[in-house]
Amino acid sequence: MRNTLAIARRELHSYFASPIAYMLVGLFALLFGWMFYSFLSFFSEQSLRMSQFGMGGPQALNVNEMLIRPLLLQAGIIILIFIPTLTMRTFAEEKRSGTIELLLTSPLTDWEIVLGKFLGAYTLYALMLLLSALNLIWLFAYGDPEIAPVLTGYLGLLLLGGGFIAIGLFLSNLTRNQIVAGLLTYAVLLMLLLVAWVGEGAGPIGRGIVSALSVFQHFEDFSKGVIDTQHVVYYLSVIAFGLFLTARSVDADRWRG
Repeated sequence: MRNTLAIARRELHSYFASPIAYMLVGLFALLFGWMFYSFLSFFSEQSLRMSQFGMGGPQALNVNEMLIRPLLLQAGIIILIFIPTLTMRTFAEEKRSGTIELLLTSPLTDWEIVLGKFLGAYTLYALMLLLSALNLIWLFAYGDPEIAPVLTGYLGLLLLGGGFIAIGLFLSNLTRNQIVAGLLTYAVLLMLLLVAWVGEGAGPIGRGIVSALSVFQHFEDFSKGVIDTQHVVYYLSVIAFGLFLTARSVDADRWRG
């Protein structure tokens, strides 16, 4: 465990030693803030219209359904843009600079290396989500939204992002070029998103298969405030499978020398 945490600290330090961490955190905070402002403006306009027609004010509208849920659903999609940048350098940069040989010839196990890099990237991702949650403080300061859907929504984002990071780590280990690793990850994650949309036009059996496999379909219940163990197990399985593939890939590199 100590070796894993040492790798995680090293990975996290490398993010903040370059512009990557500041760029990712800043852009995500900016984009999330803009989406929050847009949904809040729409919610305020609808509240004003209902007040003018004597149908009650904001109390007549559900802030969780009209603002928080669509906001978190959109956040689940835009992380697809940020994760490839977060993971593209994890192994590809080590291979390009030659430092991967030091890792592979050290007494560290494959799993310690993989888990350490996963924790480093995951910690930065969690920081991005934590900063985005600051926007929602305003809703609790001036309104009365339900806390449960907010917490489950962020739990879903953590699980969804974990799956994406695990996939990105594996793809980063397949090449020594960061750009190629980033594009590969972006293509795979985009395909997972498009599969969910294509499934909408399929028959009942096709929709059932797509619903069971799609990483985005499993996120919807979290945004509604529902924690279904089926969805939790699904995301944990995606994370475990991604990390397993990465560990096997690292093991293959070790034997190739």
